[in-house]
Amino acid sequence: MNRVLVVEDEKLIRKGIVTMLSRVPVPIGEVIETRNGLEALEVLQNQKVDLVITDIRMPKMDGIQLVRAIQDVPDKPYVLVISGYDDFNYAVEVLRQGVKDYLLKPVEREKFYEVIQSVQQDIDGRDAKNEISKKIGSQQLKYLLLNKNIRKDEIDAIERLFHNIIPDNAYYICCCHNAADTIFSEEDLLILRDIGKQDLLILQKKQLDQMMNDGYRNKSMGISRLHHGMEELSAAYAEALKARQEAFAKCLPFYHFEEASYEYESVPEDFADQFVQLFGTQRAEEGIRKFDNIRFKARKNLIASDTLLEITKAILQNLIMTYERIIEFDVEELQKFNEPLNYENADQYFERLESWIRKKQQLIMEEFDDYRNKEKINMAVNYIKENFRSDLNMAVVSNSISMNYSLFSLNFKQYTGMNFVNYLKKIRIEEAKRLLEETEEKIIDISQMVGYENEKHFMKTFKSVSGVSPSEYRRNNQTIRKEIKD
Repeated sequence: MNRVLVVEDEKLIRKGIVTMLSRVPVPIGEVIETRNGLEALEVLQNQKVDLVITDIRMPKMDGIQLVRAIQDVPDKPYVLVISGYDDFNYAVEVLRQGVKDYLLKPVEREKFYEVIQSVQQDIDGRDAKNEISKKIGSQQLKYLLLNKNIRKDEIDAIERLFHNIIPDNAYYICCCHNAADTIFSEEDLLILRDIGKQDLLILQKKQLDQMMNDGYRNKSMGISRLHHGMEELSAAYAEALKARQEAFAKCLPFYHFEEASYEYESVPEDFADQFVQLFGTQRAEEGIRKFDNIRFKARKNLIASDTLLEITKAILQNLIMTYERIIEFDVEELQKFNEPLNYENADQYFERLESWIRKKQQLIMEEFDDYRNKEKINMAVNYIKENFRSDLNMAVVSNSISMNYSLFSLNFKQYTGMNFVNYLKKIRIEEAKRLLEETEEKIIDISQMVGYENEKHFMKTFKSVSGVSPSEYRRNNQTIRKEIKD
């Protein structure tokens, strides 16, 4: 039970009731004390109360008058009357007004606890029923919002369902990313969550005024014009969404929809392509500065907010199409950036987007540097294959491609899977095997032909790689050929 109102003009009795309430086996959020019906009615007109415990005889406004007045309170509380024996004749009257129970003074503690527990059970049952009704109603409102071909009888049925929530059928729709932390309780507010990734609040004028004065800050909320009737709900939603885009781009806490009558500046149709072309170069910051200028103009209402959102979407799409084969893109991260209105405002969104773009730019530049290194190593491999017959070493090869000696050594091993010496040895021995198989050249000549000036060094190296000497290799190869021929 959230709030209980005790109405009793005698202070001692009032404090006794409050003490008993503190000991009931039911959690109570707040107990408010008043001395008469007028004070109680003022509380009821400004706050939602779950239970009123009232005396009958009081100055200014007695208990019976208060009970009658409670019938007109929007959120009618349960009522428990506590009074003396002499007032028992009033019991029939107050019970006729829908009072939960009537207790005589002095109140029996166990009977008091029993009544309070009964009230709590009724409240729980009512809240559960209201919650179910509200969920069903919310689904119907979503259907009404998103279905353009809804029938008139369906609209009328939904309108009847919500006539208590929207008195006079006059309302505003407010659109924001997250409707949490409102100044209203969920019971007092009609919220439709996750409509096009946004939350919608359906508010009366006094609720809207109160919210703008005391409620949301930095929510970039879009507010529709005043609408009447559920048949206007879809139009109100479109206005609120458009106003939400304006509030987002301009970084305003609120923006009221208005028909656009501005002469907006245009943006080059190929701006997204230009941005992506700069992205993979040292001029990426130039592209970001140009993008920031468009953001600034949208904030100053020189460029339409939907133009800003369209350009942002195009830039993301073009970046992915151009570079998805070079670097990895996190799908979940991209999904967030593809929905700018999932962020409170443009400052929050673009701060994170540009940070992400700069990180991807760094990856691209690193990847391009790696690509250029691979190209150079490939040139080195071709150089070795063409010049292995000469006196070749790593310094000569690294100089031929203009690469630092240490960097060359590291990249060469990463690219070929072996160090320079072993790679050169592999190329030379492979050529030596070919010459031994296909020619009758002397071994001493072959050693020189593959880059070894010293025959003994060649023969030792050949055996360490092949497991046999050059002469044995030639002989074994000739024997195999003869067997195949026969």
